[in-house]
Amino acid sequence: MNTVKIIAVIAALSVSMGLGYSLYEKQTGDAASAEKPKAIDHLPEFAYKDLQGNIRSSQEWSDKVVVLNFWATWCPPCKKETPDFIKTQTKYQQNVQFVGIAIDDAQLVQEFANSFGINYPTLLGDMDAIEISRQLGNRFSGLPFTAIFNKEGQLIHQKTGEMKLNELEKQLQALL
Repeated sequence: MNTVKIIAVIAALSVSMGLGYSLYEKQTGDAASAEKPKAIDHLPEFAYKDLQGNIRSSQEWSDKVVVLNFWATWCPPCKKETPDFIKTQTKYQQNVQFVGIAIDDAQLVQEFANSFGINYPTLLGDMDAIEISRQLGNRFSGLPFTAIFNKEGQLIHQKTGEMKLNELEKQLQALL
């Protein structure tokens, strides 16, 4: 008897999920296109405020390898990779520019930056920043998301999730 109830519950959940998905598709249009925004393969143009309130533009770093990192203060992998980003920025400061785009509250980002001693531009992103990350390959808008661009601005590598130091070093060494 219990087996029959379990199967009935699973069937009901499956039907409900299918109906919900169908309604979602009708409201948003084609679900596949919603998940795959127009892809870009170069350093996108953007301008966001930094922690001092100054507008910073992606064009400022067009002569360097750029490591663009989308993150948030509440994100455990973001906290884990930040010290490696700080060390790597110091090591390659002549040729590489890390840029953090925080999808978070300005006060929390300032406290995070101060506590970690972030030594690279930290910008305050918004919903447009999330869309930029999606266009760069962050299909499900996960954090952290890191994109690496060569000196010509071409997208070379992207990663959703924590960027390990050895992976970061390997990507940067190939570009320097």
